[in-house]
Amino acid sequence: MESEPQRRRRILVVGAYGLIGAYVLARLQARRIDVVAFGRDIEAAARRFPYAQWIAGDMATMTKPEDWNAAIAGVDAVVNCAGALLDGPRDDLEAVHVEGTLALYKACAAAGVRRVVHVSAAGIATGRPTPFSRSKLAAEEGLKALDLDWLILRPGFVLAPTAYGGSALLRGLAAFPLVIPAVHSRSVVQPVSVEDVAEAVARAAEAWRHARVSIDLVAPDKTTLADLLVAMRGWLGLPPARVLRIPAAIAWPFALVANLAGRLGWRSPMRTTTLRQMKSGIAGDSDSAQRVLGIKPRDLASMLTAWPSGVQERWFARLYFLKPLAILTLALFWMASGVIGLVGHERAAELSLAANWPPLLGTAAVIAGSLLDILLGAMVLVRRRSALALRAMVLLTIVYLVAASLIAPTLWLDPLGPLVKTIPAALLALITLAVMDER
Repeated sequence: MESEPQRRRRILVVGAYGLIGAYVLARLQARRIDVVAFGRDIEAAARRFPYAQWIAGDMATMTKPEDWNAAIAGVDAVVNCAGALLDGPRDDLEAVHVEGTLALYKACAAAGVRRVVHVSAAGIATGRPTPFSRSKLAAEEGLKALDLDWLILRPGFVLAPTAYGGSALLRGLAAFPLVIPAVHSRSVVQPVSVEDVAEAVARAAEAWRHARVSIDLVAPDKTTLADLLVAMRGWLGLPPARVLRIPAAIAWPFALVANLAGRLGWRSPMRTTTLRQMKSGIAGDSDSAQRVLGIKPRDLASMLTAWPSGVQERWFARLYFLKPLAILTLALFWMASGVIGLVGHERAAELSLAANWPPLLGTAAVIAGSLLDILLGAMVLVRRRSALALRAMVLLTIVYLVAASLIAPTLWLDPLGPLVKTIPAALLALITLAVMDER
């Protein structure tokens, strides 16, 4: 009698479309493991990873064990790659790192899903000064108190062929014109390849592996931030540049601005939390992964050699700081245009008389257009509304050009070029819209 085919293992990956989660999905799929992928906004992720079964959910609201019962049904292990850097409109550190995470693990304990792989961060220890570190440590301690076969993986500074978060910031700094600006440039930053992290997760998820162990995942070399940036610049193929060591006191105002941007939904890695983390460095025990999982994380040179850079990496790096500058420029341009329109609406309304519009209608049209300009300028600063605002800017520019051509075509010949100047602004909005994706 033929034996029944062996059931394939089934693993839930939480935070599955993030930088680490995406590589974990790919590695598990290559091992012929059925993957259940959990994330907040899964529409694009489901197209990118069609082999996974996707479940939409928000960890910040799933703070009771029963909230996770449907997600963990039928799985053999759980891998948690979810995380955030700072509180903001889209992120709640306490809810995601602690409440939602521990609710998931308690649900696993109740349902008999014993294998849990928790992806934390290197350097997490008591006394670290940031909410990120405190909440990450609280999650680790909460997991250790549960009757589960857990493994905690603590990656160092994660580098990957793709760019997101801190690794994206590194590329932008490395490609900075003429110099490489760096704060806390002498701090030790032990990187780790995202591929090594994914392999470590895949091995840790195997039930026969060691349990109840914390493992650092870091490269063996003690790299400073300055060394890392210089290596990244060379990897991009850009001319050498010296590292400009920036005092933390000078960088702090920019970090506070980045904090404010975080309140508007932008996940900038240039925030005060990053400065505090970088001051303490990112280091760990490079031998622990080999002792427990049989993995020797590759060094920085080996990582970069394995990922030849192309024109897309240089484009991304050079656009990194231009993107927020473009958004700010568009916001100021449109709000200033609206204010100028409101101040000089009587003069602008005179143009409508050429089209035989009633004066009241012309004035109302100018005021309405000015208020709309101000609204779009403000909307583009809010992450959730920015793409809509950029599209509206392009559309409204076309409407303005068509209307002006019909009402006062002589404006095209105006020496100051009021119509001509709107075309580059519309193109800037289109280009900014094309680079809005974060991952």
